[in-house]
Amino acid sequence: GEYREVFKRARSDGYIRMRVDGEIRSLDEDITLDKYVKHNIEVVVDRLVVSDRIRTRLTDSVETALKLAEGLVIVNVPGGEDRLFSEHFACHECGISLEEIEPRLFSFNSPYGACPACSGLGTILEIDPEKVIPDPSMSIMEGAIKPLGTPRGHWHFRQIFNLADRLGEDITKPFGKLSRKFQKIVLYGSGSTKVRITGGNKRMRWETFAPFEGVIPNLERRYRQTESQAVRTWIEGFMKAVPCRECGGSRLKKEALAVTFKGKNIYETTKMPVGEALRYFESLRLSENEERIARQILKEIRQRLRFMNNVGLDYLTLHRTTGTLSGGEAQRIRLATQIGSQLVGVLYILDEPSIGLHQRDNRRLLNTLTALRDLGNTVLVVEHDRETMKCADYIIDLGPGAGIHGGNIVAEGPPEKIAASGSLTGLYLSERKRIETPPERRSGNGRFLTISGAAGNNLKSLTVKIPLGKFICITGVSGSGKSTLINMTLYPAIARKLMRANLDPLPYKKITGLEHLDKVINIDQSPIGRTPRSNPATYTGLFTPLRELFSKLPEARARGYKPGRFSFNVKGGRCERCEGAGIIKIEMHFLPDVYVPCEECKGRRYNRETLDIRFKGLTISDVLDLTCEEALEIFENIPVLKRKLETLRDVGLGYIRLGQQATTLSGGEAQRIKLASELSRVSTGRTLYILDEPTTGLHFEDVNMLLRVLGRLVDKGNTVIV
Repeated sequence: GEYREVFKRARSDGYIRMRVDGEIRSLDEDITLDKYVKHNIEVVVDRLVVSDRIRTRLTDSVETALKLAEGLVIVNVPGGEDRLFSEHFACHECGISLEEIEPRLFSFNSPYGACPACSGLGTILEIDPEKVIPDPSMSIMEGAIKPLGTPRGHWHFRQIFNLADRLGEDITKPFGKLSRKFQKIVLYGSGSTKVRITGGNKRMRWETFAPFEGVIPNLERRYRQTESQAVRTWIEGFMKAVPCRECGGSRLKKEALAVTFKGKNIYETTKMPVGEALRYFESLRLSENEERIARQILKEIRQRLRFMNNVGLDYLTLHRTTGTLSGGEAQRIRLATQIGSQLVGVLYILDEPSIGLHQRDNRRLLNTLTALRDLGNTVLVVEHDRETMKCADYIIDLGPGAGIHGGNIVAEGPPEKIAASGSLTGLYLSERKRIETPPERRSGNGRFLTISGAAGNNLKSLTVKIPLGKFICITGVSGSGKSTLINMTLYPAIARKLMRANLDPLPYKKITGLEHLDKVINIDQSPIGRTPRSNPATYTGLFTPLRELFSKLPEARARGYKPGRFSFNVKGGRCERCEGAGIIKIEMHFLPDVYVPCEECKGRRYNRETLDIRFKGLTISDVLDLTCEEALEIFENIPVLKRKLETLRDVGLGYIRLGQQATTLSGGEAQRIKLASELSRVSTGRTLYILDEPTTGLHFEDVNMLLRVLGRLVDKGNTVIV
């Protein structure tokens, strides 16, 4: 019946011939077909003798065929093969079809272009054997298999014990010394091979045979099947992100990657650094027709690349994820966007744009800012950098000190006027005051930490030998590999081996000299706490002896108050209306949360009974409101408090309040609080401290103070890498 409809339609449209299974048939014939066989039926639209005069008729016939067959036409030349032409992005030979080529096909943020395996992320999570067996020197009996813990009577351990008996393995030996075959079965399972499992008690024993699933397949299956977010989070602790095997990390569908321009697909193009991409697009040679089509597109591409190149980002690859950019790099990308807009009469405000910049790149940034000014804009820069200040048309110097010692304009005017003033900035700008070079260098302890074969990102299989007991500086132009070497390779590798941290270092071969270290500490500028409850007193451990002091006062002892009474984090002594926060959070739904002072305790955190206890006329709330300098005068006769307070003062934080909310501290202040916390500890002299650009956001005087603090850490025998 379906075939008859085709014939009927062809007759009504005026066609007189069809090709059925390769044979030309007249529609006047009575054509009978076997309904159990698949047939090829084609309408013969036209038959032409090849000559110069058939162009118009040929065009009409092709259009008719395409319309009739919904975009398909077959051209047959006698003596040759049929050639199928299609208006669709499809191949009749292999069955692959493409959607219409449009911009969204090349976006990994769109479901039309994203790789289906990784949803456009470029990475997938998979179980890492090194996280399942973090310490191969432990035996299975000691808990070497971290997800299983120490042996208990459950199913997995029974199977492992029987496997060990059958293969003659001693599970009291370190896991790393067991046979490779046994290790592989434990981790990945026995396949179809069944393992005997026994159980029961004295009265009744039982046994059964089943394949051993393996620790890793078991975790993968549970991760897929569970609906519990807690279980998924726990299993993710044993996972690491690896490049997606389907797209190779490109994040795009194969169809998108199949489209090339001058031999490169879009992923290969975005893998180029900005500088190289700019040279590539500027040197493109196109035909006249191609140039006419692409002129405007290429103009926009070249212009944007030029802007990024001009602000010193020529080393960044175009496909780099924003999460891997430093604050300075992200800021300069935004700056390049603004330059491209070519706006006039705009006030631009930049907060320390020189962050992470090498001196070579700083000049290029200043040229860009000058260009913005010359367009007719005002550029306001918050900065400590000497070159930036000297380049400015006008400087406003705030001070004279930090915190409660600041808040005044101490000098303003052109750079020359500031340099001639007596302000702290002016003294350093005129070099009447400077950061002195040490008169002699430390000799170290003669030991070395060596990392070999570091090959992450742009590192060329480096071997780096670091002397211990010294102050070491890792330097180089922006993008040269400093953070890759230290933050992404050395620190995770050491932390994983010494402290069993759940970190994934970038590729390296081996690391030696760890026996000379007992721990590694990364002191960065991240907040010391993300809620208003965190403060310098709690972070440095100052709050514990403070609470003990208040609990020993006669009035407190008479009332039976313990140290916990003076904690704002536990019930008893705190204000229950705000639960000891001193402020109440009001959720604004689609807006940021708003914090307001507690109406009951007026921001003092404690209830009335707790505030009855006083030391030298001060309540515990009053003490938390003191600056370090004020507290030092009051507690100078209490050694444990005096030592911690002196350390905070020595790192230049004498002005901060003990109970100041962590959310109000700058990055530099948070970093120095961490340093003070380390300095106040009893040192073993075998610690490695790592700091990534610690001078970010610091004035010359703060840098001077920071260097003295780092010097004290090294003088105790520790190693500091900056």
